[in-house]
Amino acid sequence: MATSANGPVVTDTGDTLTGFFYAFSAYLLWGFLPFYMKAVAHIGSIEVVAHRVLWSIPLAGAWILWLRRTDDLKRALGDWRIIGMAAVTATLISINWSIYVWAIANDRALETSLGYYVNPLFTVALGAIVLREKMTRLQLAAIVSAVIAVAILTWESGGLPLVSLGLVLSWGGYAYFRKTLPVGPNQGFFLEVLLLAPVAFGYLLWLTWSDNKPFFGGGGWEDVGLLLFAGVATAIPLILYANGAKLLRLSTIGVMQYIAPTMIFLIAVFVFKEPFGPARLVAFCFIWLALALYVTSILRERRRQRANLPLVEPGTRT
Repeated sequence: MATSANGPVVTDTGDTLTGFFYAFSAYLLWGFLPFYMKAVAHIGSIEVVAHRVLWSIPLAGAWILWLRRTDDLKRALGDWRIIGMAAVTATLISINWSIYVWAIANDRALETSLGYYVNPLFTVALGAIVLREKMTRLQLAAIVSAVIAVAILTWESGGLPLVSLGLVLSWGGYAYFRKTLPVGPNQGFFLEVLLLAPVAFGYLLWLTWSDNKPFFGGGGWEDVGLLLFAGVATAIPLILYANGAKLLRLSTIGVMQYIAPTMIFLIAVFVFKEPFGPARLVAFCFIWLALALYVTSILRERRRQRANLPLVEPGTRT
């Protein structure tokens, strides 16, 4: 490992310890998120997403003010190209949120788990196709194993696992475009929720006027508190993830993404008691095989990189 006098500690793989901490914290929080989503399951899914957007704005804005990065934000707001790219990532993350909130509310947490298990492999395939990143045989075998799992679930349910595939495509696209967004991670997230805010606020006003429904769900002060907390549940992990993604390689992010779906899987089976029959067991075995193959490929690649690194004298700064 090498250290920099003016920056974070960088590992011999090109990752940083700061980035690892940010990303690990984000995935841990996302792993517990189903409990919150169950608590608001009696509220409409789009309504919950709208509140997630609105109450993320003050948190994201306060964070930028604390970092004193308002100048960067002003420059971004004056660049239509950046705004356009942020609109793409904002659309993708809102689709992802909507699918996720609906799935948890409708007792389909296992399908969300599957989607987030498959997503790192989709990220690898996307990197190979779009970024021309080299794919190893083990990574290819992992992708094939994941495809088999999806095929088994398709046969078992009589149709494609649309929740899983929707999460894979929306989050995979978000991760790719978010990494190429030419603005700081915090400013980028703030831009996203800022662009979504007029739509979110307009939708909530429409519900209030057309259905004579209270702005905060309609269940009393408990709903008010839960919906206000949506900003914390949304902004904190996304800010952590955005900062971590900028300091880690795409492959590292891919490995770490298995933290959240594993937690969601355990919660779905042992806490929410969702059906987990033989077909699903076989499918998830193929998913776990894909995980083992993929992680093995990453570890082999990192060992190879360390073997090829030049020796650095102890105490030397690079």
